[in-house]
Amino acid sequence: MANAKYNVPLPPNEPTKSYAPGTPERETIKAKLKELKNQQIEIPLIIGGKEVKTGKLAQCILPHDHQIIVGTYHQAGEKEVQMAIEIALEARKQWAAMDWQDRVAVFLKAADLLAGPRRSILNAATMLCQSKTVYQAEIDSACELTDFLRFNSFYAMRIFDEQPPYSPLGMWNRMEYRPLEGFIFAATPFNFTSIAGNLPSCPAIMGNVSLWKPASNAVYSAYYTMKIFQEAGLPDGIINFIPGPGSEIGPLVLKSPHLAGIHFTGSTDTLHTMWKTVGDNIENYKCYPRIVGETGGKDFVVAHSSANVRALGVALIRGAFEYQGQKCSAASRAYIPKSIWSDLKDFIISELKTVKMGDIEDFSNFIGAVIDRSAFSKITAYIEYIKNSEEAEIIYGGDYDDRAGFFIEPTVAVTTNPHFRTMEEEIFGPVLTVYIYNDDKYEETLHLCNETSPYGLTGAIFSQDRQAVSVADRILVDAAGNFYINDKPTAAVIGQQPFGGSRASGTNDKAGSLWNMLRWVSPRVIKENFVPPLDYRYPFMEEK
Repeated sequence: MANAKYNVPLPPNEPTKSYAPGTPERETIKAKLKELKNQQIEIPLIIGGKEVKTGKLAQCILPHDHQIIVGTYHQAGEKEVQMAIEIALEARKQWAAMDWQDRVAVFLKAADLLAGPRRSILNAATMLCQSKTVYQAEIDSACELTDFLRFNSFYAMRIFDEQPPYSPLGMWNRMEYRPLEGFIFAATPFNFTSIAGNLPSCPAIMGNVSLWKPASNAVYSAYYTMKIFQEAGLPDGIINFIPGPGSEIGPLVLKSPHLAGIHFTGSTDTLHTMWKTVGDNIENYKCYPRIVGETGGKDFVVAHSSANVRALGVALIRGAFEYQGQKCSAASRAYIPKSIWSDLKDFIISELKTVKMGDIEDFSNFIGAVIDRSAFSKITAYIEYIKNSEEAEIIYGGDYDDRAGFFIEPTVAVTTNPHFRTMEEEIFGPVLTVYIYNDDKYEETLHLCNETSPYGLTGAIFSQDRQAVSVADRILVDAAGNFYINDKPTAAVIGQQPFGGSRASGTNDKAGSLWNMLRWVSPRVIKENFVPPLDYRYPFMEEK
């Protein structure tokens, strides 16, 4: 498949390295981890391409070893936010006027830097800062971010190539794709370095300028991402890096009359607050801000009695517990028929007994620590709630320890109440709740699944019976923006499964797709008449 006008090939997905014993990438990443861990960097704001130090400092610590500090970062205040807005708006003038080929070239170069010489440093930063295993970091900060940059550039070219299909003789109709008038506020999450890099960069590919506020507990990896953009030749002021408390930066940015759009991934409550703030200020804006948000999930797995038990068990373990369940797509609730529950339970427990948890520098560990003390407290409160309830029982895990790092065991609970709290509320941690249903209640259970949660992000059906799959597909049509058949509900791949959900899960603008890129342009139609009429009269007005 190629773009007809520009003959641009569809990019391949960036191959995932294995980091198996004896591979060169394994030795490289271990050396880089040691290097970064044994130094402490100072992270400035980057506004207009220049380093800005405010003196208001916070620390970057390792979640799995919270006594180790790998960086301190400066936090933006009102002065720096206003400076960033002014500089971004000035930089927009030249950036928006630049040929799209030159803009795209910056991000294609960034992709090649990331896939090549900067791969190990961003992977190592992600492992340390976000407590990801080497595989979780590789598929995130190396492969997915590279894919975002390459595929978004490809989609941009497709958009620019889209023109009106017909111009009559003597006339020329054409489309121009203008960047939005103002700046984009990119507020990014801690759990994916790739999403953090994508949210400010994809609007920039389309000619916009961004203010980037990374999550406070992921500033470390975000800073290295920003440095890659600069190394790739990104002009000063196009992406402005302003870490700091969201509660302080957000209101300042959102009240600016020059706000043109919000690109957000984070909690549902935060998006609600942003949307309300935009509504309260709607009369002050130069244009209606575009809001693109991906928020929470209460992602499900529904099994039919015909499901392959081993495949189902592996999907639940990986889907619920990889990266400590800190994915908006993580499997969090499961509906299992009584006829296969005993075998599934035995398989899951036996496999979880082999799972190792600990420091991500030990490559035999399957999971690391949760991101910080706040997350640790929230997740363990849910575990204690389960322990104290008569409606649920923990059948595996339930232990936790924060003495060295924020470690929480993979935890599996079974409830007799399909509306139990942990079946409905997003936990964002390694807790899976299972509800056992009678086999003859399959369709009823599908309706129950559809109606239980306010979210609509991801979900999966496991069945070897095609009729059962078809029924689930129909009943759960609105329950998940990404729906999986005989697979775990996580790990969407750019260019293969565009990602996003609706309901309380967001605006479903599908990150890493043409649909998302279209949100960052305002089309202008131009009609040029080569031979304009010289008489106002129409033929019907003539007398016989």
